[in-house]
Amino acid sequence: MINFIIIIIIIIIIIIIIIIIIIIIIILIIIIILLVEVVVIVVVVVEVVVVVVVVEVVVVVVVVVVVVVVVVVVVVVVVVVVVVVVVVVVVVVVVVVVVVVVVVVVVVVVVVVVVVVVVVVVVVVVVVVVVVVVVVVVVVVVVVVVVVVVVVVVVVVVVVVVVDTK
Repeated sequence: MINFIIIIIIIIIIIIIIIIIIIIIIILIIIIILLVEVVVIVVVVVEVVVVVVVVEVVVVVVVVVVVVVVVVVVVVVVVVVVVVVVVVVVVVVVVVVVVVVVVVVVVVVVVVVVVVVVVVVVVVVVVVVVVVVVVVVVVVVVVVVVVVVVVVVVVVVVVVVVVDTK
């Protein structure tokens, strides 16, 4: 009976370890996906702001290098976490659950902040472009109106002078 209970406890601990490893891998995959989305957003914002092709290529290369480094770091972290979980089973189970919850909350907050900042930057750029276009259109319209008024006044003066001299 005691052996049976010990076997059940060991099976439960192994199942908990497997679930924790799966959760960690899923969280890391989500982090990688979010990082790729952030990279895409950064590249799009940089393409909108920077027109020079050389700078775009450099930015894309830097972003790709950063993503590769982050992926390597994430893989190393996964390996280390798995080794630590296997070595320190019972103690690490509780600690890992708490750490995973904190990491998820932090990652979600960071991603939300990054997305909000990117959206604000894009909106500001669009608003500035629209304001500049409106100002240019208004200036062009005013200049055209002034030119038309001056031409009409000159024509009227010339007609009056010509009629007056006859």
